[in-house]
This record gives sequence, C-alpha cells and structure tokens, in this order.
Amino acid sequence: MTLFAIALWLFLFLVSWPLALLALLLYPVIWVLLLPLRLFGVAVNVVFESLRTVLLFPARLLRSAFGR
Repeated sequence: MTLFAIALWLFLFLVSWPLALLALLLYPVIWVLLLPLRLFGVAVNVVFESLRTVLLFPARLLRSAFGR
C-alpha cells in the first residue's frame, strides 16, 4: 500500500507539481483533523466489545459448568 501511495504521489508530481506539493503539505493537517473521529471509533468499538463480553458471560459460565 505504501509503495502504491508513493507511486501515485510521484505520478501526481509529474502531472502537476503544485498540486502534489499541496497534497503533501495538507496530509498531516487532514490526519490531525480526522484523529478525533478515529478515537471515537475506537471508543465505540470498546463499548461494543464490553457489551458483548457482558452478554456472553453467562454462556461461558454454562459451558464451563457442563465440562465442555
């Protein structure tokens, strides 16, 4: 994936170097702006995994009680 991204950027640089440099400069800014959404996604994933663990806990207890 990284090699493909570099090749794509080099192609963009050959076609339009100002646009390629602008993309190179704006990438960290966009990454920082999207970071809260990634953190929110991680938090939602943790909540759903916790809920799954709590809901499946009785089944795990029953499975271990019957020696399976």
